[in-house]
Amino acid sequence: MKDTFKHQGMRQQLVDTLIKKGIKDKGVLKAIGKIPRHLFMDSGFIDHAYQDKAFPIAADQTISQPYTVAFQSELLQVQPGDKVLEIGTGSGYQTAVLLELGAKVFSIERQQELFKKTSKFLPKLGYRAKSLIFGDGYKGLPVEAPFKSIIVTAGAPFVPNPLLSQLAIGGRLVIPVGDDVQVMTLFIRKGPKEFEKHEFGDFRFVPMLEDKN
Repeated sequence: MKDTFKHQGMRQQLVDTLIKKGIKDKGVLKAIGKIPRHLFMDSGFIDHAYQDKAFPIAADQTISQPYTVAFQSELLQVQPGDKVLEIGTGSGYQTAVLLELGAKVFSIERQQELFKKTSKFLPKLGYRAKSLIFGDGYKGLPVEAPFKSIIVTAGAPFVPNPLLSQLAIGGRLVIPVGDDVQVMTLFIRKGPKEFEKHEFGDFRFVPMLEDKN
């Protein structure tokens, strides 16, 4: 669990890359500059940890490309104390970014292997989500709703209605929608039945799977 000056330097280069690619949110950039991403990956990938690329992790999943993590995080516009629901805990890297931004994070993971691993790992780094849950992300987390923002870190073939209904008024849902290639989509809840939709180009994610528990 080492984080060296070399790693910190590599992180700063990664932050510079993200700035060049258009990421502006200072909180997001600071979080990415601080979080030891190499610890979220198998040690064999250590040299790749600070490249702007996605990489495989356990259970046939991936740790998202840093640019994608930054892009989604920026769209959420997280303020300290915001209640945020994350669908797809994965390695916990995105979770850590949300925690660095001051969010109260509830995160759902449907792969048991990943859930167990990440539940043990995040607290070791000092990252404590409000709750890490093993379950079906399509259902959201009604007992804790409403959420100021909801982030989905897997490609969804459609937008699950429970997630829209669990957003607070003024809340933001960031979700990649599509089958092979996903369109990054932002929904802003304007009223009980009114949503504003914005689309932000193509991304590639592992698929979001339903009813697998």
